[in-house]
Amino acid sequence: MPNLPPQRTPIVISGPSGVGKGTLYGLLFERNPDTFALSVSHTTRSPRPGEEHGVHYHFVTKDDFLKLKEEGGFVESAQFGGNFYGTSKATIQEQTAKGKVVVLDIEMEGVKQIKATGFPARYVFIAPPSEEELEKRLRGRGTDKEESILKRLAQAKLELEYSKTPGVHDLIIVNNDLERAYKELVDFVYAPAKSS
Repeated sequence: MPNLPPQRTPIVISGPSGVGKGTLYGLLFERNPDTFALSVSHTTRSPRPGEEHGVHYHFVTKDDFLKLKEEGGFVESAQFGGNFYGTSKATIQEQTAKGKVVVLDIEMEGVKQIKATGFPARYVFIAPPSEEELEKRLRGRGTDKEESILKRLAQAKLELEYSKTPGVHDLIIVNNDLERAYKELVDFVYAPAKSS
């Protein structure tokens, strides 16, 4: 049986690269099966080995993407390295109709776009214990080149700055202990619905 929270509005999770967002919402999915669904983004990039259409991304042509964007089909979209990425309203509605609570893993610009549309969502920011700790984690992964690490750290500074803007996020979780961070996330997700 799905363990549904009192509030079913989508949950937007953001935070710098390397902060452990995926690990946190991965636990949420694992410990509450059939309750949550990760929003699958649309992209114009080609699938990487092992990636499945509809599971990792909805792989679409540039023309289809731009048409959907023109029709207002995305809650947020962005362009990275010549490819387009976007979160479609239909994907969120589909999962919500199935009784799932949709989780969106969105970067800062996307959060700004979603906020601007007035889309009903709850916003959680995952912060590192410190910038030094974040740098240690990024370097510890051993997957990124120096240039990429410096880029991610510069972006992290901007995201941490933005997270301090009053009213942007409903909750900021400092991920210095996974279980404690997870408990904070769960307490927030399962908090009683606020009466308006």
